[in-house]
Amino acid sequence: MQQSEPPLTPSTAPVAAQQAPEPAIVPDAEFTKALPPLSNDINAPLEPMLPVAQAPAETAAPELAQPLPSLQGFDSTPLVDATFKDTKSPDIRYDTEVRGLDAVKLKGQFNGLSALRGGKGKAANATVVSARAREDEALAVRLMKSLGYYDGTAVSTLEPIPGDPTKLRAIVSATPGKQYKLGTITVKAEPTTPPGLIESQLPLKVGDAIEADRVQGAEANVALILPQRGYPFTKVGQRDILLDDMTGTGDYTLPVDTGPRSSFGTFTTEGRLAFGAEHVSVLTRFKPGQLYDNRLTDDLRAALVATGLFSTVSVEPVRTGNINPDGTEQVNLLVKQERGKQRSLAVSGGYSTGQGVRLEGSYTDRNRFAPEGALIFTAVGGTQEQGASATFRRSNAGKRDKTVTFTASANRTSYDAYNALTATLSGKVSYDSTPLWQKKFTYAYGFELVGTNESVYDFGLGARKRGTYFIAALPGQVLFDRSDSLLNPTKGYRLKLSLSPETSVRGAVRPYARTLIEASGYYPIGDSIVLAGRLRAGSIAGTGRDELAPSRRYYGGGGGSVRGYGYQRLGPLDPQGNPVGGRSINEFALEARYRFGNYGIVPFFDGGNAYEGPIPKGTDLRYGAGIGGRFYTNFGPLRVDVATPLNPRKGDGKVALYISIGQAF
Repeated sequence: MQQSEPPLTPSTAPVAAQQAPEPAIVPDAEFTKALPPLSNDINAPLEPMLPVAQAPAETAAPELAQPLPSLQGFDSTPLVDATFKDTKSPDIRYDTEVRGLDAVKLKGQFNGLSALRGGKGKAANATVVSARAREDEALAVRLMKSLGYYDGTAVSTLEPIPGDPTKLRAIVSATPGKQYKLGTITVKAEPTTPPGLIESQLPLKVGDAIEADRVQGAEANVALILPQRGYPFTKVGQRDILLDDMTGTGDYTLPVDTGPRSSFGTFTTEGRLAFGAEHVSVLTRFKPGQLYDNRLTDDLRAALVATGLFSTVSVEPVRTGNINPDGTEQVNLLVKQERGKQRSLAVSGGYSTGQGVRLEGSYTDRNRFAPEGALIFTAVGGTQEQGASATFRRSNAGKRDKTVTFTASANRTSYDAYNALTATLSGKVSYDSTPLWQKKFTYAYGFELVGTNESVYDFGLGARKRGTYFIAALPGQVLFDRSDSLLNPTKGYRLKLSLSPETSVRGAVRPYARTLIEASGYYPIGDSIVLAGRLRAGSIAGTGRDELAPSRRYYGGGGGSVRGYGYQRLGPLDPQGNPVGGRSINEFALEARYRFGNYGIVPFFDGGNAYEGPIPKGTDLRYGAGIGGRFYTNFGPLRVDVATPLNPRKGDGKVALYISIGQAF
C-alpha cells in the first residue's frame, strides 16, 4: 500500500533579518559563453560523431587501447573462493486471530482453509506472514460471499507482541455487512411434462439467503432428477444473479436445456465385443418404449461390469429423431465394449476342528461358450476331502441373474460319521441374488444322480461295512430375503425352505423326502452392535435311517451348525462313539456382533442336536458357546471363531476353531 507524504506544516520560528545575497558560483556571462551554439534550423542534419578510433587519445583509457591477449596465454586459474558465513535470520513466530466471522458461523471453515493456520505459526520472515495474511483476507471475503454477504470486507494487520521481538500477531478482521436474499427465481427452459418439473426439483424459494452451497445443490438436483424423469440430455446452464444493493436482494435466473423427452429404444454395440446387442437386452430391467430413466442405464452398465468379461464398458444414450406415438423421442443405447481377459485362476481355503484343512483351486473360462457360457474345473484337497469336478455354467440364461449349471464330480471323503467314494452328475436352474441386485425372492431347482460307496455301521452285525447306493433326487429351494446384505446383514430377516424328493436304489427302490426350514433375523442396537439369531429344523420322511446312505442323513456340529462340537459329531452314536446320523435335526444360534472400524468381536451361543426319528425333539439339546473375531473386507468379513461345548459327551473336544469367509449365518 502506497503511503502519501506527510503534509507540509507552517513554520512557527521568528523571521530573521534580511541578509545580502551571496555571489553566484558561476557568473551568468561565463555560463552562457560555455554553451555550444544552437542552430535555428530544426531540419539541419546532425553533426557526425567521431569514430572511436579517431577519438582523442587523451580521452581513451590506456587499458582499453591495448590488444586482447591470446587464448593460449590466458590465465584460467580460478579466483580464490570467498567463504561466507550463514547469516540466515531466525524463523518468525506468530499467533493468528480472526475477528468478525463468528457471527456468521464461518470461523471453523475459515480455520480449516487458512494459510496462516496452515503455516502452523512459523514463517521465514515477516514478509511471508504478510503474504499469508493477504491470502486469508481474500479467503474471508470468498467465504462471506458464499453465504450471501456480498458486501463483506476483510483486512489484515500485523502487530508485534510486546517483550518478544521474534513473534508477531496476525489479525484478520472481517466485516460481513448485510446478507442478500433471493428476490425472484426465474427458470428459462422449454415446457416439460409434467408442467413445472424443473421448478419442483429446484429447492429454492424467494426470501432464501443466497448461499452458494444451497444454490449449487439445488442446481445439481435438477441435473440429477430430470434424466430420471425422461430427459437424458438435460444441460443446466450458467446461473445469473443480479444483485440490488438498495434492497439487499438478488434476482436469480437459471437457463436449462432439457432436450427432448425420451423413451428407451434399441441397443447397438461397438468395440472388441464379448457378446452382442441381443444378450445386452437380457441384462436390462426396462422394456423398449418405457420412459427413459438414467438409473436403469447405470444399472445396465453395472450388470455388464458384473459379468467380469470387460476391461472397459460404457453405456450412452443416443438420439434417433424418431418420435413415438406418445410424443417421446426414441433413444438408443450405445454399448462400447472392450473385451477383457476371460480366464482366471482362484484359490480358497479354510480350517475347522473336525474338518481340518480344506483348499480349493479352480480354473474358469468365463466366456468359453458365448454368451457367458463358462467352463470351470475345480480341485479340492484337504485332510478329509479330496476331489475334482467340471462345471458348465450359463449365466444370465435368457433372464438376468438366472443361471443354468451342469456339474460332473468325483470325491473322496473321510469323516468320523462315514467315508465315501462318490460320483455325481447334477443340473440346476437358479434365480439368485447378487451384490448388485439383492432380491426379495429367489429360487433354485434341479436334479442329482449320485453313485456312492460308503462305510455304514450295521447295528445288526455290530460292525461297520461298506454299501453302494444309487440316488436320484429333485432338489428345490425358495428363499424370502428381507435383510440388507448378503454377506454381512445388519437388519431384516430371511426365510428359507428346502425340499428334495429322492429315491435310493439299493436292492429296491425306496422313495423319501428331505425337508429343511431355516429362519434368521438381524436387529441393530445403535451403530455398532447387531443382535443376530437363527432357527433351523429338518426332517426326512418315508424311509428308515438305516436305509439311507450315511451322506444323505442329518448331522449336527461344526462351524455352520452348533459351534464347539466337531463336524457332524452331534446326533446318534454307534457303540464306538462315532456318529451315525439321523432323520431329523433342530438348531439355534444367537450372536452379538460388535464392530469397531474394520474389526469386530462376536460372542455367540449355539444349541441343537440330530435325532434318529423323523420329528426333531426339544430335549437332549447340546450347547456350545464362544467368541469370534471379524476382519471386514470389501468382499465380506473374515471369520475366526473359537468355541467350547457346554455339555459335552465322551469323545467331544474341549475347544473348536473355525476359520472361513462370511458370517456364520
